[in-house]
Amino acid sequence: MTPEQYVQEKAAASGSSFYYAFLFLPAPRRAAITAFYAFCREVDDVVDEVSDPGVAQTKLAWWGTEVTRAFAGQPTHPVMQALMPHVAEYGIAAAQLQAVIDGCRMDIEQTRYLDFTALQRYCHLVAGEVGEVSARIFGQVDEATSRYAHTLGLAFQLTNIIRDVGEDARRGRIYLPVNELQQFDVKAHEILKSQYSERFTALMRFQAERAESLYAEAFALLPAHARRAQKPGLMMASIYRTLLREIAAENFQVLHQRISLTPLRKFWLAWKVQALGLV
Repeated sequence: MTPEQYVQEKAAASGSSFYYAFLFLPAPRRAAITAFYAFCREVDDVVDEVSDPGVAQTKLAWWGTEVTRAFAGQPTHPVMQALMPHVAEYGIAAAQLQAVIDGCRMDIEQTRYLDFTALQRYCHLVAGEVGEVSARIFGQVDEATSRYAHTLGLAFQLTNIIRDVGEDARRGRIYLPVNELQQFDVKAHEILKSQYSERFTALMRFQAERAESLYAEAFALLPAHARRAQKPGLMMASIYRTLLREIAAENFQVLHQRISLTPLRKFWLAWKVQALGLV
């Protein structure tokens, strides 16, 4: 299996909304974003699939070394072998890949966040940096697009947090800020035991409103001349925002299940942005 085949299979197997946006890109950009996404999946899987924190830290340390090695011209993992031919063309920096690894390391070292400011630091690493790299691959031509991409990445991550509250709790992690749990009088043990309440629903509605405001802020930041090049990000935004609204429509029943959109619906939403420009 070639490195290119490896990253293609890694991206396709994830079933992520990101994959549907990749389908509409020209081949060189599609190859670059697929390799970058596969890298993000590899390091994220360390956190989700390795139960021993010590082993997970060791694996993330290996990835940090692999990034350094790859940028020195000696990649050994197929993901890095597939990604390295694109880093110069799209201005991808080693520090950005290391930031993603640092964000995943936070998942091992920290299971609670005191307030939204603390959570934003985590989101910056695992989503904001990813958004900025993606925007460059899609065809960014000015720095204004970076602020759009970073804000959109934050909106995506908050949507993920809302969707995965129950799943994350079963792994011992609660991303909802502690001071906001207190504000809505929701106890951590209620989330860990999948106990719904009107208080929980109100808390989640508050989280969803914040995410919605970030989508609106991101769209406002995107320069009009950059809209065409950034269509893949807008496709993902359409999918993620639709998912967020679906979760709200189901009254935030996220503690016992993972609400998702069907592959056909994701493709339809992506196609609407590609063909009609509708987000």
